[in-house]
Amino acid sequence: MTYESFKQIVLDRRSIRKFTEQDVSVDDVKELIDCARYAPSDTNSQTWEFVAVMNRDKIKEIERMTWEELHKRASDAEERGLAREAKLLTKSFGPYATAFSDAPVLIVLLATPYNSKFRERIFDPIALVEDAVWAEEGIKSSCLAAQNLMLAAHARGLATCPMTGPVLLAQHRLRDYLGIDESRQINMVIALGHPAEQPGRLARKPVEEILTIVD
Repeated sequence: MTYESFKQIVLDRRSIRKFTEQDVSVDDVKELIDCARYAPSDTNSQTWEFVAVMNRDKIKEIERMTWEELHKRASDAEERGLAREAKLLTKSFGPYATAFSDAPVLIVLLATPYNSKFRERIFDPIALVEDAVWAEEGIKSSCLAAQNLMLAAHARGLATCPMTGPVLLAQHRLRDYLGIDESRQINMVIALGHPAEQPGRLARKPVEEILTIVD
């Protein structure tokens, strides 16, 4: 593949929130996870796992749980005199946070504990950093895997949308519903399916605004 071809994949990928009724095959999902697992990770710790929910009724149940928890937050905000914010939460954020509802697949991306010979033999004995930092290491590597997955999906003719709404609102219920062990952090969910829309390219900050070159 040429650089130009790869860059075109990067530029054309979109976050898609409307999907066709067409199913995604198990083989497709396995191919995407195969690409995801080749992402870099801290000392090749590979701190990621994936749960692919391919049952539309279960995806709808995750949507229901998310909305239920969102309305609880909105009610609490109203009781504290934040009626405007509560309305915005349900009217604006709610649909945005549950845009996975029509996707045929919902991939729940997990971050596993960071363990390595470096941590065991060096980092922990000298108390290099607090334990919470190692949890962050797992999330960082998991995010790299997510990008691999989404680019691979686009190259395969599929569409994705990463989101954290169900995690922010209903993580405890999502964990119970899917039987996710407490040792695993729920990083994000990624809707996966065949695109029913093709949004235009959103503006990006210019390179000069986000790049500092130190020579």
